[in-house]
Amino acid sequence: MGELIELPLLPLRGVIVFPHLVLHLDVGRERSVRALEEAMMQNNVILLVAQKEARVDDPAPEDLFEVGTIARIKQMLKLPGGTMRILVEGIKRARLEKVTEQEPYFKALAAEVEEEEADQAETEALMRYVLQQFEHYIKLSKKIPADVLANVSSITLPGRLADVIASHLSLKVEQKQEVLAAFSPVTRLEVLADLLNREMEILELEKKIGLRVRKQMEKTQKEYYLREQVKAIHKELGEADERLAEANEYREKIAAAKLPEEVEKKALKEVERLEKMPPAAAEAAVIRTYLDWLLELPWVFQTEDRLELDVVEQVLDEDHYGLEKVKERIVEYLAVRRLTQKIKGPILCLIGPPGVGKTSLARSIARALQRKFVRISLGGVRDEAEIRGHRRTYVGALPGRIIQGIRQAKSRNPVFLLDEVDKMSTDFRGDPSAALLEVLDPEQNNSFSDHYIEIPFDLSQVMFITTANNRYNIPQPLLDRMEAIYLPGYTEEEKVKIAQRHLIPKQLEENGLTGKNLRISEGTLRYIVREYTREAGVRNLERELAVLCRKTARQVVENNDYHLTVTRSNLHKYLGPPRFRFGLAEKGNEVGVVTGVAWTETGGDLLAIEVTLMKGKGKLILTGKLGDVMQESAQAALSYVRSRAADFGIPADFHEEYDLHIHIPEGAIPKDGPSAGVAMATAMISALTRTPVNHFVAMTGEITLRGRILPVGGIKEKILAAHRAGIKTVILPQDNKKDLLEIPKNVRRRLEFVLVEHLDQVLPRALLSEEKYETEASRAMSVSQG
Repeated sequence: MGELIELPLLPLRGVIVFPHLVLHLDVGRERSVRALEEAMMQNNVILLVAQKEARVDDPAPEDLFEVGTIARIKQMLKLPGGTMRILVEGIKRARLEKVTEQEPYFKALAAEVEEEEADQAETEALMRYVLQQFEHYIKLSKKIPADVLANVSSITLPGRLADVIASHLSLKVEQKQEVLAAFSPVTRLEVLADLLNREMEILELEKKIGLRVRKQMEKTQKEYYLREQVKAIHKELGEADERLAEANEYREKIAAAKLPEEVEKKALKEVERLEKMPPAAAEAAVIRTYLDWLLELPWVFQTEDRLELDVVEQVLDEDHYGLEKVKERIVEYLAVRRLTQKIKGPILCLIGPPGVGKTSLARSIARALQRKFVRISLGGVRDEAEIRGHRRTYVGALPGRIIQGIRQAKSRNPVFLLDEVDKMSTDFRGDPSAALLEVLDPEQNNSFSDHYIEIPFDLSQVMFITTANNRYNIPQPLLDRMEAIYLPGYTEEEKVKIAQRHLIPKQLEENGLTGKNLRISEGTLRYIVREYTREAGVRNLERELAVLCRKTARQVVENNDYHLTVTRSNLHKYLGPPRFRFGLAEKGNEVGVVTGVAWTETGGDLLAIEVTLMKGKGKLILTGKLGDVMQESAQAALSYVRSRAADFGIPADFHEEYDLHIHIPEGAIPKDGPSAGVAMATAMISALTRTPVNHFVAMTGEITLRGRILPVGGIKEKILAAHRAGIKTVILPQDNKKDLLEIPKNVRRRLEFVLVEHLDQVLPRALLSEEKYETEASRAMSVSQG
């Protein structure tokens, strides 16, 4: 470093002055003008330092770079408005050591920097390399005059060469300052070489982009020119310009539809094909239909969900009574939707018997969420093309039912009901259930491919709801992709409430009646449910209520003041005699007759399991249309009784002299399942020991060969049936204790539940003998059982 000298300082904005270079500067800031005047009064020497930020109008010392240039003012000219134009020539580099004064102008101590000497060979190589790069840069940029290269080539000093080249480059202030701050000529050349390389990469990229844009413009201009020529030819020939008008109309529709880029590209390509075809060509009609489908599909439009949980719960409760699990699942979905917008539409499968409200529930969900609703029935669908669509090569090809439903909804996030998904079948046209795998897989349906549309459509925002009567008819891979919710059917109490809240008002309105014309008491409704319907849902109940409304309507037409109050005593006049025998408890305690409870698709029911003994050779006779599982359960019960015969006081050889006949009445109705095992074993022991059975006790449970009692299903329906029939004690497997939580509280209070793990715990509660069992087996054998 050289000696320290004190000089006036001129901050520069957006410009760097290199040593040995002459440059014009315009100075307008008050402090800068004063610094110039001070420099002119001395020896015309001034320190030029660039600002770090050109936007700063009143810089502080920390806003200046540390390295600047000592320059001589060669000329100064005052311009109108107080601005001064000066001609300066850089002398030496200088390091800004300290700003000594800031008012009325900047004054600073600067240390002169002397040029360092470098290795001759290395410097020569660097100079040649930088000159080559500079020459290449001039050719690419075409902004620098050609004679500049000749002038630069004549410079022999490495440091000056770097300064001159840097001054001609279109660099940022920070980059030029980097060259200025490099005191060693070798370092300066290396920094400059790196900057030149970077600049040339950018220029090469600019050149490629410019070439591509120019080609695109040329192509567009060429197409425009050719179209104008075609128009002129058609005009000269006198032909109607139908094709062009139609193509332009489609182009306008495509532009207005704001389609995704891929869809728009495909649509415009089809428009170009249409433009080249005669209007009457068969292929033209196919393209028109395809374009109409593309334009009418909701690629981006979707409705806003109603996310107020309390309002949604209220709407669901208005439309349906009960069905708590489904309602809870919908509210959970909305709660998650409120917390995060990136949730895929859930895929629910409502499984249950006919008439429990699966389809109407899906419609209610759409109303609660304020979404569009679409329903398609899959019953009897055999063709895979019904789901995926036909390829456009076929005559009359159309998209599949999924895309048709989306078009119908005019929204990409409807509630989409796939009804009767268990009724699909397979033939030579493919497996439609396999095609549904993509539709109902949340990981795949964001790019569902329809054979007709040929462009992936996003189904991830759709809320799919499927319905089925039997889960075993749904292919397992398909069921695995859905969230199964089971609707077991309504209890008697629920049916009565549904009739009061929904069915009666609906039928009164449909038949033009009011509540004054027809009144049905709650007791009468319960009687209709028990004696006139046998179903899991409420369809037949609604039909019976419709009959009452129609008969009332006829009377109202004849007499406007007519009103009818339906009671149990006059019900048969309108609906006829009762159609079904309602299961009731036995009227007395009998030997060999046990009350069992069974689950059916229409709810729970009682089974009177009868066992009788006859002279014979040890046969087990089973009647009542029993299924294989129930027959095996009877065999297991008999084997257990034989193995414990001595404990029960039964002769070990009773099976060699007598046949056992087990019958379950209502023989026309098929029955199956293992849950009557406990009841059959109890009935056998009662018959063999001549011990009467308590007719207020009902039981269910599967029995093993060791007398253990295993859990069974359908507990809720079975207990409600027992309650309706007047049963007071229900014997259940211990493992079914958890199922008691589903039983309504008013029913739980009126019944006694006995939880058992072994048959030995059942017999003391079911049999009424003073002693546990009769010990005189001969007495049991001597009585004829008819």
